[in-house]
Amino acid sequence: MPEKAVHKEEAAAGLGYGIMAYLIWGFFPVYFKALATVPPIQVVCHRIVWSVLFLWIIIGWRGKWRDLLDAFRNRKALALLIFSALLIATNWLVFIVAVGHAQVIQSSLGYFMTPFISVLLGVIFLQERLRRLQLVSLLLAAIGVLLLTIQHGQVPWVAIILALTFGSYGLVRKIVAVDSLTGLTVETLLLGPIALSYLIFVFWKGSNAFPVQGTQTSTLLALSGVATAVPLLLFASAARRLRLATIGFLQYITPTLHFLLAVLLYKEPFTHAHLASFLFIWSGLCFYSYDAYRGVMATRFK
Repeated sequence: MPEKAVHKEEAAAGLGYGIMAYLIWGFFPVYFKALATVPPIQVVCHRIVWSVLFLWIIIGWRGKWRDLLDAFRNRKALALLIFSALLIATNWLVFIVAVGHAQVIQSSLGYFMTPFISVLLGVIFLQERLRRLQLVSLLLAAIGVLLLTIQHGQVPWVAIILALTFGSYGLVRKIVAVDSLTGLTVETLLLGPIALSYLIFVFWKGSNAFPVQGTQTSTLLALSGVATAVPLLLFASAARRLRLATIGFLQYITPTLHFLLAVLLYKEPFTHAHLASFLFIWSGLCFYSYDAYRGVMATRFK
């Protein structure tokens, strides 16, 4: 098969993987709304424990035990993965709390803000230069958050924490020299003993949700590990096959679905302040996406 045809097939497969990953993440509010009766900390602990089991199986199936051992032996990589594990666990917890407290619009806002945080972190920690359109996009996003803060009289902490933790997680995973599957497995293994200990503790106290709250809740908790790991693995497969500009556009699928679910399905209040804030942020995203696309095209035709 000609090399060009192979590249096209790889890109088509990558596009499919990427769309599936972002669609799964996009419908996470529906999944975790169904677990609203379970304390958020228990949900996070179940996500971690069941992820360990699922990823352990995947590691064995793909024969990546040596990569796993190498990651634990590499002190620098292990230190970074401890930090990334704390970041992603915090992100999961805040997201689940937001969903349970009818704050899906804020979660949407947070993930719309994540690209701007990523750009800012790149400037601060990787000495990346801020291009003119990137600066414009950052300023528009900042105005959007400021407007929402002024109108509501409080800082949108949920959105800011989600954006900061996920953006920082992306930065750490970019720096650490470990592949996606191995890194995620190490992260969950690091968090696993703490999560399992907490679940044993609540079981001993008699306040556990699993399996007390019935078959549906128990099944959803058990499947939360698969729901956590699968989109991350799909995303990793997509990232290897797609251009940065394509990934940049695809990443807006998730917060867009969160936003639509919040407004249309869950009937969360969407005020004029929300509209003004989102318009600034969406405008910033347009500049950000155009800049990313232009950068990729310039590189491609050099």
